[in-house]
Amino acid sequence: MAYTVKMYSRFENEIDKFLGLFFNENFNLENKHFWKKDYENPIEIIDISTAFIDNREKFKANMWISLDKDIYIAISESNIDSLVKYIYERFPY
Repeated sequence: MAYTVKMYSRFENEIDKFLGLFFNENFNLENKHFWKKDYENPIEIIDISTAFIDNREKFKANMWISLDKDIYIAISESNIDSLVKYIYERFPY
């Protein structure tokens, strides 16, 4: 099963900017308002989610994650700690 991260923004280049800083490379997405990536290991989602929250005031975008088919959770400052804990407890590898 793949675990998914999606980003949305009403503003052009906000996702490009965030991903460029996170991955330390230039991004030029074809769709300036949406990005999606599937991960094999759900633990990998933690890095990008926490980086997003740590930099939330710099970017006008939203992030959602999926750990179960067709169920998405919005990443926010109020739920990030609980989500990180839940992911480590659910996927302890």
